[in-house]
Amino acid sequence: MRPATLAFWMALLTTPLLPAQSYTLAANNTPDGAPDGAAYRRIPPPPMPSMSVRPFSQFAVGAGISPLGASLQITTNVVSHLNLRAIGNGFPYSTNFSTSGFNANARLNLISAGIAADIYPFHKGLRISPGVLFLNNNRLNATSVVAGGTSFTLNGDTYYSASASSLSGATPLNATAELGLNTNKPAFMITAGWGNTIPRKGNHWSFPFEIGTAFIGSPSLTANLTGWACYDQAQTECTNVASTTDPIALQIQGDLATQITKWKHDLDPLKTFPILSVGVAYNFGHNGFTR
Repeated sequence: MRPATLAFWMALLTTPLLPAQSYTLAANNTPDGAPDGAAYRRIPPPPMPSMSVRPFSQFAVGAGISPLGASLQITTNVVSHLNLRAIGNGFPYSTNFSTSGFNANARLNLISAGIAADIYPFHKGLRISPGVLFLNNNRLNATSVVAGGTSFTLNGDTYYSASASSLSGATPLNATAELGLNTNKPAFMITAGWGNTIPRKGNHWSFPFEIGTAFIGSPSLTANLTGWACYDQAQTECTNVASTTDPIALQIQGDLATQITKWKHDLDPLKTFPILSVGVAYNFGHNGFTR
C-alpha cells in the first residue's frame, strides 16, 4: 500500500476518538483553545428553585382594639396568599345612664371568639377576611331603683314610683334589663383590611387594619319591673306592678311591653355589628415564601 493511502486511512479511523467540543459562537472574545475565528460563551446553570414554607410552620401574635373589645389574635400561614387567624375579644365596662326617668347602673360585657381566613388576592397588602364568631356572649345588664315620688315614663304614659310604706307594704319601683348582642350563634363576619401579620419580606412587626361587620342578628331585650307604682304623684292610686288583676298594674305591664318593642326597633341596626380594628402583631419565624 502506498504511503499516501496508508496516511488517509489512519486519519479516518482516529477521527471519532477525538474529544467532542461545543461552542456558542459569538462575534468577539475568542478564548484560548477555541478554533480560529470562533468564540463561545458559557451557559450559566439554571437558577436554584426558591424554597417554600410548609403550611402552619409560622405564626404571629397580635393585639388590637375594636367595638368588640380588646382583642388577642394568633395567625398561621396556609399558603402564600392565605393565612388562618384565631381571634379572642373581651372588654368589661360599667357606666350609668338615664332614660325615661330610670337612672340605671349598667355593665357591658363583651366576650367573643372566632376564626377568620385572611385571603390576599394580590399576595400582599389588601386582604379579604371571611370568618365566624363561634363564641358570642356580648351583652349589657342594667338595674335601676326609681326613688319614691319620682316619675317615669313608659310608652308615653307617666307614672310615679311609690314611697316605702310599712302599712301598705309598698316599696319603690325597681327595674332590671338585659340587652343581648348575640342572637346569631355562631355569627358570620366579613372584613377587609390592609397588612399581613406574617410578612413575606422578612419583617417581624406589622400594624394591621381592618373594617367590616359581624352579623349578630337582631338584639334581644328583656326588662322587668318589681315594686309599687302610682297613677298620681300624691300616691292615692298605687299598686304592686306584679299584680295580675289590678288595672293599674296591667296598664303598666302593657306599656312596658310596648316600650320594649319600640326600644328593640331602635336597636335593630345593631344586627350588623360594626368592626373597625387597628392593632400590632409580631411574627415568629423565618421567611422564604414562593410567589
